[in-house]
Amino acid sequence: MIDIAFEEKIMKYSPVPIVVVNNNGKVVRANDLIGQVFVYDDLIGYDFFQLTGFRIEEMKEVVKRRETRLLKRNDRAFRVFMSRDSEEEDSNILVFFYDVTAYVAIRDRYDDEKICVARINIDNYDDLIAGTDPSMRMTITSDIDRLVRDWSAKIKGSIVTMRAGQYIMYFQHHYLSGMIEQKFSILDRARDIETQTDFPISLSIGVGINGASLGETRNYADAAIDLALGRGGDQAVMRDGTKVRYFGGKNASVEKGSKGKSRVVAYALKRLIEQAERVIIMGHRNPDMDAFGSALGMARICQLYGKNASIVLNHVNDSLQTLYRQARDTGAYNFIDSEKAVSLITSDSLIVMLDTHRPSYSECPDILEKTEKIAVIDHHRRAVDGVENPVLSYIESYASSTAEMVTEILQYLGAKKEVTKLEAEALLAGMTVDTNRFAVKTGGRTFEAAAWLKRAGADTAEVKKMFQSSLEDFKIRSRAVASSEITDDGIATSVCEGRNPEAQIINSQVADELLNVKGVKVSFVAGYDDEGYTLVSARSLGEVNVQVIMENIGGGGHLTTAGAQVEGEPEDMIRRVRQMAEEQLMKKEDITKLEDAGSPRREI
Repeated sequence: MIDIAFEEKIMKYSPVPIVVVNNNGKVVRANDLIGQVFVYDDLIGYDFFQLTGFRIEEMKEVVKRRETRLLKRNDRAFRVFMSRDSEEEDSNILVFFYDVTAYVAIRDRYDDEKICVARINIDNYDDLIAGTDPSMRMTITSDIDRLVRDWSAKIKGSIVTMRAGQYIMYFQHHYLSGMIEQKFSILDRARDIETQTDFPISLSIGVGINGASLGETRNYADAAIDLALGRGGDQAVMRDGTKVRYFGGKNASVEKGSKGKSRVVAYALKRLIEQAERVIIMGHRNPDMDAFGSALGMARICQLYGKNASIVLNHVNDSLQTLYRQARDTGAYNFIDSEKAVSLITSDSLIVMLDTHRPSYSECPDILEKTEKIAVIDHHRRAVDGVENPVLSYIESYASSTAEMVTEILQYLGAKKEVTKLEAEALLAGMTVDTNRFAVKTGGRTFEAAAWLKRAGADTAEVKKMFQSSLEDFKIRSRAVASSEITDDGIATSVCEGRNPEAQIINSQVADELLNVKGVKVSFVAGYDDEGYTLVSARSLGEVNVQVIMENIGGGGHLTTAGAQVEGEPEDMIRRVRQMAEEQLMKKEDITKLEDAGSPRREI
């Protein structure tokens, strides 16, 4: 125990404010300087948590770890140091307050004046210009340029035009909070610009912050704009080291009229296949028609250039059984499991990832570490945990399906005669399931690809047979639809009974069915799979962004189609996603009322 007389001297002669807190968190003593920290006349008996926000349990940990805390009071900042007045566990705690106001002010000024970098792209700039009369092009480009430069001027930024439709902007960090508060409102203002095209103007913004150097911050901005574009554009992505935040993404991806990238990808893929020692094709876990059909199409591409590719397949669900048996019985495809894939992979092997770009979602993540030659073909919005530095990245969120993208590659390689009837039907089945029978997320290129597959031999009647299900699954779907709940604002939810190995397929089918009910704007269906995970399927008619909602619970997808595999009760997941959907609809309703009333927005 500290000598009482010595403790008295500490309290009397200490150059810094001190309080003594007992084991219950109450102030028992304080020196005369404590008025520099707190404005109260007599602190004895006060709860220290109410004064500072520090709980007694936290204080004990701080003492044990010999840490400090920062406290701001009365426009001043104090570094708080804590120590026991003896070695006994229940002894009082001495709390010292060191004035670091000047230091904190310098640090805050340093943080505020850090340079941030923003990359700004006009989505589909070429299509926008091509679809506009020459007489109007100057007006539209001037309106866009004025919008971007006015935004830069408001935050005292420095902006440079990199090329037509692309800008880079430098600004100070303390303006960032205003951008975040307004959720990058420039995205909304861009959509209000009148055009002659059938799609609105949209921007993609990538912001890099807190790099160790200006070059690293610029690299963060480059990575952020890649994410924004890979997720379909019309959004802002902010990257701070490994932390990423998303804003916007309200519009569905706009289909690109030009197929130039498909042509480039086709010939780049051809060279990679020819140079590879071995090709391994891999989709996502629990593959659906899109992943499986794309794999068969990619196997055909490999065979065109003398490579008998291996397709990694660990599990075949009931919905794929018919197609899988037909493919297996032909003997034309080499199906392997993860264990075999690990034994085959070498540094000279080429891995083609289909219908996913996230290693954790793939059939065999282990083989991705064995080679640097990874090609990614996917139609999902780009995620931050995607494959790093693939040799070929073809991620287009506007595409209806990966099957559509693989079909276009086959077109450019002139493979119509080589594609078998089964492969054409498998690719068409993949497009059919991902578009809900061509009802959502379809564009002109989708129907062009479907027509090409029809000419290549696809029989729509055979494709329809691939979607037949068992009577038991049909009953489960029917009961889930019958027990669904629909709110007044158009949110439909349902929970599928029991555990089902086909939960992914059944949930998605029920979610699709619920969208057919009059008044429904968005649907969520959850249920257990056979391993005890909760699978959530989300569908929307466009008014609610289900991709953002699914990302919040660990999943992903598109604006109108998304899903997640999580741990937890299906009922709890349904409550969470319903609340997020209600918040989205409420915000949209508030914005509509504001616009109808003609009230100006406060914008940054």
